[in-house]
Amino acid sequence: MKASELRTKTKAELEAELKELLRAQFSLRMQIATQQTNKTHEVRNTRRAIARVRTVLGQVGN
Repeated sequence: MKASELRTKTKAELEAELKELLRAQFSLRMQIATQQTNKTHEVRNTRRAIARVRTVLGQVGN
């Protein structure tokens, strides 16, 4: 999701999105650790999406 799309969301929606992304990141880490997937690029994409949401949350909070 692009940062411009995130800026249109409310703070509560952003926090829900962040919670969902953190769960997805944990799930991906567990799948890789147990060798259930080889999509290591998804971890990078999820980590960057988390950073985007946190950045927008910081901007909204001010």
